[in-house]
Amino acid sequence: MKSFIPYLKSISQESFSQFSSNSDPIGHYNRDNYTIDQESICVLGIPFDANSSFRRGPALAPSRIRENYFSDSSNLWTEYGIDLGSISSLYDMGDLDCADTTSGFNAITNIVDTLLKKGAGIISLGGDHSITFPVFKAFADNYDSLNILHLDAHPDLYDTLDNNPFSHACPFARIMEKKMAKRLVQAGIRTINGHQRTQAERLGVEVMEMKDGTEWLKKMEFQGPVYLSIDMDCLDPAFAPGVSHHEPGGFTTRQVIDIIHQVKGNIIGGDIVEYNPERDYGSVTAMVAAKLLKELVGRISADKAL
Repeated sequence: MKSFIPYLKSISQESFSQFSSNSDPIGHYNRDNYTIDQESICVLGIPFDANSSFRRGPALAPSRIRENYFSDSSNLWTEYGIDLGSISSLYDMGDLDCADTTSGFNAITNIVDTLLKKGAGIISLGGDHSITFPVFKAFADNYDSLNILHLDAHPDLYDTLDNNPFSHACPFARIMEKKMAKRLVQAGIRTINGHQRTQAERLGVEVMEMKDGTEWLKKMEFQGPVYLSIDMDCLDPAFAPGVSHHEPGGFTTRQVIDIIHQVKGNIIGGDIVEYNPERDYGSVTAMVAAKLLKELVGRISADKAL
C-alpha cells in the first residue's frame, strides 16, 4: 500500500509505527500527486471506540492490523493469487482523528464520500461497530440498491443502548430506519434477545443464526453492490480472542475467508471492526484481521476488474 502521509516514504512495519491521527487525510494525496480513481482501493483507519458499551480498546486496532499486514511472518499474496504489493492503486489513508461522535461521524462521512465520488473502493478499519453508520451513510449516498452483508455474533439492532442511539449495538437499526440499504443479511449471529428479534422483523432484516446450520453461502446471493461489514467477534473466540465480547460458537477463520471469496455479488467496500488489542494473545487476532483485510482487498480488486 502507498501512504498519503508525506513523511512515510516507504511502507514497512517500522514506518507504520509513525502513523499519527489526521483531521484531513484526503488532503495528503494532493501534495504527493497521487491519483484516486475508479481503479483505487483506499484503506482508512478509524480509531474510535467511544460508543463501546463494555470495554474500550478497539481504537487501538488500526495500527495493530497494519503491523500484522506487513509482518515478516507472512507475505502480501492473497489466496486467489493476487500480489497486493503490486497493486499501484492501493492506498492507506492513515488514521482519522475522531474526537467525539458528532464531529467524528461527520468527518467520517465526508471523507468516505469524497473518496467514493472519485470511484474508489474503501475498507475502513475500526474502531467499534458504531463507525459503520457514518461510513455506510456515504456509500448509500453514492450507490443505488445497496446491500449489506454483516458478519457478527450480535445483530446490533438495538433501538438504543445505555440511552445512546449511536452505540456500537445500534448501527444497523439506524441504517435500516433511514432506508439506506435495500437488503441487510446478517450471519454468525448467536446472541439475540427479544427486542432485537422484534427489530429485525420490523426492519426486514434477514438473520442467519449459527444454530440454524452451515448453509450460509447458499443464502448470500445479492443483486447489485454489496458492503461487507466484519465484526471480529463473528469468529469463535478460539480463533479471535482479541475482542471485547467473547461469544462461543462462532465462525472459524476458514469460514469467514470462504464467505469473502464466494459470496455472490459485487463487493464495493466494507469494514473490519471490534478488534480489541487489549484482549488479544500473541497478536493472534491481529493476524487474523490482517488476513481478512488482505483477502477483502483482493476480492474488491477482482470485482473492480470485472
